[in-house]
Amino acid sequence: MATKILIIGACGQIGTELTQKLRQEYGTENVIASDIRKLNNDVINSGPFEVVNALDYNQIENLIEKHQIDEVYLMAALLSATAEKNPAFAWDLNMNSLFHVLNLAKAGKIKKIFWPSSIAVFGPTTPKEQTPQYTIMEPSTVYGISKQSGERWCEYYHNIYGVDVRSIRYPGLISWSSLPGGGTTDYAVDIYYKALEDKKYECFLSEETKMPMMYMDDAIKATIGIMQAPSEKIKIRSSYNLAAMSFTPKVIAAEIKKHIPEFEITYNPDFRQKIADSWPASIDDSSAREDWGWRHEYDLEKMTIDMLNHLSEK
Repeated sequence: MATKILIIGACGQIGTELTQKLRQEYGTENVIASDIRKLNNDVINSGPFEVVNALDYNQIENLIEKHQIDEVYLMAALLSATAEKNPAFAWDLNMNSLFHVLNLAKAGKIKKIFWPSSIAVFGPTTPKEQTPQYTIMEPSTVYGISKQSGERWCEYYHNIYGVDVRSIRYPGLISWSSLPGGGTTDYAVDIYYKALEDKKYECFLSEETKMPMMYMDDAIKATIGIMQAPSEKIKIRSSYNLAAMSFTPKVIAAEIKKHIPEFEITYNPDFRQKIADSWPASIDDSSAREDWGWRHEYDLEKMTIDMLNHLSEK
């Protein structure tokens, strides 16, 4: 029997690429994409799609029964910068969508859940360099608070009800195929677009703001990798630290200038600076590497070449 997968939030920044990769791996007809509305895009046009509200338990349950779903990837969320503008809705969406899938797994309706966490679970009191897997977590954003709470609930449902839920703490994600989605690390996506279009970019963070980053190809590889790992290898049921590279806006700008010499960057920090300052500068992900064999492929140089090549074609 083929594994049947449901992706909730399939039209988001990660969901878009995750859907396509899972369809290549498991067969198009076995991967059901879903989101709150139907857009005219590759996700919807390339395979089965359902409109679903992540806050509606009955809708999700009906979809799972209709398609005989085994695994759910819950990618619906309000990201850091967007969540600060609407805290109550962000909490509602980020938490209750998780409860719905956890409860469906508890009831035996699904076998496995992927739920993404984030470096936003850390806060100003967390050690900034090589942030350990287990450390002080005092998030100062709505997004971070919801993700930290979600991690605790994932672990609880695993320990108390035996729910097979798996999670990774994404760093900032960089992709050429989908536009930025309202995150604090999104400058590192936007900068490539502006470099090609305008040869200049005004950054909303200061030049020395160092944050952990990852190319989307690696993030997708990690997401599918943790889900395919044998259950006994997954020793952490809150969420795994995940890392690839760390850099500042100044460093990424210098890398782009190697390919576009006339590129110029200026700095005008806004409210997102405070969010970025509360996050780690680099991450220790040795647990993920030891437990289920995580390895990243892209560094800043390799990612920059790939980003500029793809965006030039686009």
